[in-house]
Amino acid sequence: MNYFVSKDSIVRRIWGNGDTILLIFAGAAAEFALNKAVDWLYFTGRLPADPLKRLFSTVSYARQIVFAEHDHAIRAIDKITAIHKEVETQRGENIPDWAYRDVLFMLIDYSIRSYELLERKLTIAEKISIFHVFHRVGLRMQLNGLPSNYDQWLLMRTAGLHENLLNGHFTKDLYRQYRKHLGGFRFCILKQAQARLVPQKVNELLDLGKNPFADFVLNLYKLSRAIRLKSMLKNVLLPTAYKKQIMALDSRADDAL
Repeated sequence: MNYFVSKDSIVRRIWGNGDTILLIFAGAAAEFALNKAVDWLYFTGRLPADPLKRLFSTVSYARQIVFAEHDHAIRAIDKITAIHKEVETQRGENIPDWAYRDVLFMLIDYSIRSYELLERKLTIAEKISIFHVFHRVGLRMQLNGLPSNYDQWLLMRTAGLHENLLNGHFTKDLYRQYRKHLGGFRFCILKQAQARLVPQKVNELLDLGKNPFADFVLNLYKLSRAIRLKSMLKNVLLPTAYKKQIMALDSRADDAL
């Protein structure tokens, strides 16, 4: 069977692990809040109403593409494109090209950062492989101005972090919604994870700092994996409404593999 992402790809290893997916989720939550085009996510009202569901749906679509047979993956990508085009029609204008690229760049960057934070440093070849998978997604979506190679992506990623992010009204409102939907304790854990994960520019804009507690949380989580208490810790950390979905990520990955 022909898959969109080969079975031996590092991308499958990253997106087949519930732990790394949660970190990708955390990183995206931070950067989504800062993106200057976040008003597009407010347009339908779905993001402020349930930011966790909106962000989790983005992760779910990415996993469908990573583990699907080629034609099914293409249909999933086309569905994502159609959803965005419908929103553009409703609003009467187009989502900026750079905003589309930024979301794609987030998936690449946080895939790398999440795996390296929890597992090990990736080789250049593995990072290039991650870039190529999501580059193919962008090509299928017919996104404009995509980088042609990994080195160019690095330059564009750095430029985007300095040009397309802003801590504004939507940022503050979205973080209020995160706190409301997560609760105080889980919200604190989210921010500690973000402090360890996000690029320096994102950290500065959100004033996440370098709290030693973030290292403690990360080490505790790694220890829980080593002594097989991961499920117990996840039960404490995850919101009840999404617990079953997130806990099922590992099993679905095993089925796909």
